[in-house]
Amino acid sequence: MVTGDVRSKVDRLWDAFWSGGISNPLEVIEQITYLLFIRRLDELHSLRLKRAQRTGEPVENPIFSADQDHLRWSKLKELDPGTMHQVMAEEVFPFLRALGDNQSSAGASTYSDHMRDARFTVPTAALLGRVVDMVDGIPMENRDATGDLYEYMLSKIATSGTNGQFRTPRHIIETMVAMMDPKPGDRIIDPACGTAGFLVSAADHIREHYSAELMRPENREQFHAQMFHGYDFDSTMLRIGSMNMMLHGVESPDIRYRDSLSEGAVGESEDFTMVLANPPFA
Repeated sequence: MVTGDVRSKVDRLWDAFWSGGISNPLEVIEQITYLLFIRRLDELHSLRLKRAQRTGEPVENPIFSADQDHLRWSKLKELDPGTMHQVMAEEVFPFLRALGDNQSSAGASTYSDHMRDARFTVPTAALLGRVVDMVDGIPMENRDATGDLYEYMLSKIATSGTNGQFRTPRHIIETMVAMMDPKPGDRIIDPACGTAGFLVSAADHIREHYSAELMRPENREQFHAQMFHGYDFDSTMLRIGSMNMMLHGVESPDIRYRDSLSEGAVGESEDFTMVLANPPFA
């Protein structure tokens, strides 16, 4: 569960966006998602640097080249707000959009693919400086805590009236998942995945009830790369859903653009063993 301290940090972050002129909750979540993704890329890059130093081998699939080192989160957060805002707009976001076209360098192709139309909409340097400090203060070392934190952010969408359609209450999702009891080896599809709540809950269920089976390399590989499939036709939802899966520790889920009502699924009926969904089709 999200502790009171972390909850208050998220609330202050949210209030900063609202007072800074961004009142659309989906846009707030999207901008926070970009900042979390930038921070995560730096963490992945640091892990690869440490591995290379340990083994004496060259860095495998570096995310940042030598001339992009200043775009790393650890360097960005040290800049003054004015410079940071300029670098974000003119260099970091073009870098994120390019990741979608050069997935091999990203090392997280599922997520980078949804960054192709990333837009930086933080209006002022002062606001950016505040929210970067706040995002940097959010603990991301623990997967469960980080996932709960993002879920708490997403719960704020449900309080925004018209956008509430994107949220199925968490206790309902957990009840449905418990009834279906997904296991290692299942291939799970949500054809209207939104923020990926069903897929996240299924992943948590499997970790909780089948942890011993997940110790086998073949099950672990299947869990990270072949088990979870989600479709949506809203690019913002795809970004948010992908980040939700990443923060819950699923490395390569299949989250992609598709209109499940208009595009035929002929020949796919045998591809999946389980459907978990709350189709928000008006």
